[in-house]
Amino acid sequence: MSQDPGSLSSRRVQVPDSPRAIQDYCWEQGWTDGLPVVPPTEALVREMLSGYDGAPSDSIGRMQPGNSSVTLEKLAVNAVMAGCLPEHFPVVVTAVKAALSDEFNLAGNAVTTGGAAQVLIVNGPIAKELGINGDAACFGPGFRANAAIGRAFRLAVRNIGGLVPGDMDKATLSNPGRYSFCFSENEELSPWAPRHVDLGYDASASTVTVAAILGVYNVMESTVGTGREVLRTLTANMRGVGIPGYYHLGTRSQIVLVLCPEHANEIAQSGLSKADVREYIYNNARMPVHQLKDQAHYGNRVWPDWIDQDDPNALVPICSAADDIVVIVAGGGGRHSAWMSGWVTRVCTEEVVG
Repeated sequence: MSQDPGSLSSRRVQVPDSPRAIQDYCWEQGWTDGLPVVPPTEALVREMLSGYDGAPSDSIGRMQPGNSSVTLEKLAVNAVMAGCLPEHFPVVVTAVKAALSDEFNLAGNAVTTGGAAQVLIVNGPIAKELGINGDAACFGPGFRANAAIGRAFRLAVRNIGGLVPGDMDKATLSNPGRYSFCFSENEELSPWAPRHVDLGYDASASTVTVAAILGVYNVMESTVGTGREVLRTLTANMRGVGIPGYYHLGTRSQIVLVLCPEHANEIAQSGLSKADVREYIYNNARMPVHQLKDQAHYGNRVWPDWIDQDDPNALVPICSAADDIVVIVAGGGGRHSAWMSGWVTRVCTEEVVG
């Protein structure tokens, strides 16, 4: 960890020493998401930078659409405002690195009228070390690390990338996940290897996966008795006119399936692996051309040649390949799972370093 953050280049401003005046000033400058922020004093920014090995001026890339350099100092300022601790900072940096990948297309998913939210999924030992919740209520409020890390990411998108609602951010309705959306995989209760191990990382490594999602679809299945029946219910929920995946196969858009531990273990007890889950969904979450035609995104469809558009009964899958389905185990007790409809982008993962 860096112990000497070096010189800071940020502009200094003097604000009356009152909580109300500070919050009003930050709001008037357009720096906040509407909620109160921690004042980014020089001392707090330096302390935040001490949590990562690098100079304040070090850049991890450029963030679109503003084409702004993403320096560690800028990220630290936003992490302070979001309420992060210095130990959270490496996760924030890693999440932003993943989002700067060309495959993730942040400039596209952050400005779309569809209002995609960027969700951060943390794997590895750092999740437990920082208290990033992947158990009960992991999508919701009440957990400092989840809330602060996810919010720091979003404030960086706003203040560095220039994604201000009503300006560059053109969302019709937007998404509550644009305040903050961060959770960890519940590796202890999963019957399978965690995501980062599936991707080839060592179990002792920690990673952040970033996905752009249009919504979270909760699926309750508390009646059936086998894992295959659970998957049948899940795929039935995935079939619907207007779901973007059916229309944008050519973009390799992905979906994220979050299985609660009870469902995941029922599926595993039925002899199914994560690869089997992906194959089942790919083969069964399909809709015929005649139900998709002349509706929803049909006019902007991007279909590969293997879709026979002249056959009204040809079945169109929700994504272009089974490997485009990301399977995560998270949540607490109860038989509620969820799937997240992806925007036209790829899911990206980076290892936490620094």
